[in-house]
Amino acid sequence: MEMPATRKGCHDHERTAGWSDSGNASLAVVVTPGEAGYEEARRVWNATADRHRSQRIAQEGGTMNDAPGAVAVSDEMRASFSGSLIQSGDDGYEDARRVHNGLIDKRPALIARCLTTADVVDAVNLARERELEIAVRGGGHNVAGKAVTDGGLMIDLAPMKGIHVAPQTRTVRAQPGLTWREFNRAAAIHGLATTGGVVSTTGIAGLTLGGGLGYLMGRYGLTADNLLSAEVVTAEGRVLVASADENEDLFWALRGGGGNFGVVTSFQYRAHPVATVLGGMLVHPLSTAPAVLDFYRQFTAGAPDELGVGCGLVHAPDGSGAKIVALPLCHAAEDLQRAEADLKALREFGPPDMDAIQPMPYPAVNTMLDEAFPRGALNYWKSAFLTELSDAAVRIIVDAFEQAPSTMTCIVFEHLHGEVTRVDPTATAFPHRQSGYSLLLLTQWADPADTRANIAWTRETFDALGPHMADRRYVNYMSADDAGFVRQAYGPNYDRLVEVKRRFDPHNLFHLNQNIDPAT
Repeated sequence: MEMPATRKGCHDHERTAGWSDSGNASLAVVVTPGEAGYEEARRVWNATADRHRSQRIAQEGGTMNDAPGAVAVSDEMRASFSGSLIQSGDDGYEDARRVHNGLIDKRPALIARCLTTADVVDAVNLARERELEIAVRGGGHNVAGKAVTDGGLMIDLAPMKGIHVAPQTRTVRAQPGLTWREFNRAAAIHGLATTGGVVSTTGIAGLTLGGGLGYLMGRYGLTADNLLSAEVVTAEGRVLVASADENEDLFWALRGGGGNFGVVTSFQYRAHPVATVLGGMLVHPLSTAPAVLDFYRQFTAGAPDELGVGCGLVHAPDGSGAKIVALPLCHAAEDLQRAEADLKALREFGPPDMDAIQPMPYPAVNTMLDEAFPRGALNYWKSAFLTELSDAAVRIIVDAFEQAPSTMTCIVFEHLHGEVTRVDPTATAFPHRQSGYSLLLLTQWADPADTRANIAWTRETFDALGPHMADRRYVNYMSADDAGFVRQAYGPNYDRLVEVKRRFDPHNLFHLNQNIDPAT
C-alpha cells in the first residue's frame, strides 16, 4: 500500500514526508495517492532525501557503498566496467530509473548502464551472487513496468546502440538499446527495413522478444519472424549465440517468449527492400464509427499482404478533445500505382474528413503516432484478440469510448493477415497466427488524481467485451496485473517454454517479465 506524501517536508524516518531544503523538519501538508500534487511531492521527497543521505555519508568519509540498502560493488568491477554504475543520490539516477509509463515509480538499489556484453555479464553475476532482483531495460516502453525494480539491480541497455547494416546480405545486426526510430533510420540509408513497432520511440529489444506487430507483418511477418540470431547472456553469466543452427531451443523461445531466458545483447535481423511507401492516415467523425468499423472489417478481409492498416477510436491531436476514428496505414508495394488502386475504396468511403495518404519514406510512417504516446504519461492497458469484429462488439466499444474519462485514451485495432498467419503456431514461441484483430484499450492520462477513474473505465470496458474475446493475449500489451493470463499469451507453446526456462534459468533469476515459472 502506498503511503501519503507531503508538499513540503517532515521527518526523514517517515514515508509520509520529504525533507525541507534545510534538512530540518517543517510543517507538512499531507497528500495521499491519487490526489493532485502527490507524484511531485513524492519525487521531491525522494530526491531531497537521497541528496541529504549522500551528504551525510560523504561527511563521514564513506561512499554510497556504505549507504543503507546500497549494493557494494568491488573496486575491480568499478574499474573494469565500461558503462556506469549509479545508485540513489548519484547524478542521472532519477532519469535512468524512469520508464515510459509514468504510473511506474520504482527505485532500484543499483543501475548498471551497460555499454558492452562484458558489462552485462558482470551485472548478471553481481545480481546472482548478491541475490538481487534483476530488471532489464531496453527502450523502457513496456506498460507493465517490468524494466525497473524496487530495491534490486536494473540492467539498463539503453546505452548499447551499435548497429551494422549489411546491404549485400540484407541483414542488420543491432544492439538492444536502439529504438525503432534509430533502427529504421540506419536501415533506410540502404533502402531496407524490418517489421518494427508503429511508435518509433519503442525499443527494438522488447518488441522483438514479445513477437512484434507492425505495419509490415502482412508482407514480411512479425519482428520475431525476421530474427536470424541473438547473443544472449544467461543466468549463469555465460554468453551464448542462439540461431537456427546453435542453441535451437533457446532461439525458438526468444521469438515470442519475452525476456524470460536471459539478456539479449545483440540481434541479427533479416531485412527487406522497403524505401518509399504509400502511407498516412484517414480520419472520420466518431458519429460514423459503426459504419467505418463495418467497412474496415469488410475491407481488411481482402487486404493484400503489402497493406497494414489499423483502426483507432482516438481524440483529435489539436487538444480540442474531439473524438474521431483514425485509420493509420502503410502500403509497402514497390508499385505505387498499384498501392493507390488497392486503397481507392478505403479512401472513397465516407468520404473521410481528412485524407493524409501520400508517398513517404518508410521511417516516416513509424513516427506519425509518436506524439499521441508521450513519455511520462500515466498508462493502464488491457488487450486481447477478438473472435471476430462483430456488430455487438463494435457497439460496446463505441459506447464505451464516448464515456472515456481521458482525452489521451484510445481504442486500437490491429489487423493480422498475410505472412504472419502463414507461420505454424508452434514454429516460434509466438502462437497467435490466426487471421483477425488485436484489440488494445490504451488508457492514458496526465493527472494522478484521475488514476482511479481511468483504471475503472478500462476494466469495465474490457469486462463488457469478454464474450467477444478469444482466449489469447499478446504478451507485449499485458499490464502488471495480467500475470494470471500468461498461459493465454503462450497458448500451446507454454509447456515447451517451461522446459526451456528450466534449462537456461532454473532458479528464475529473470522473473520481472510476463513470467514463465520453471516450477510450474
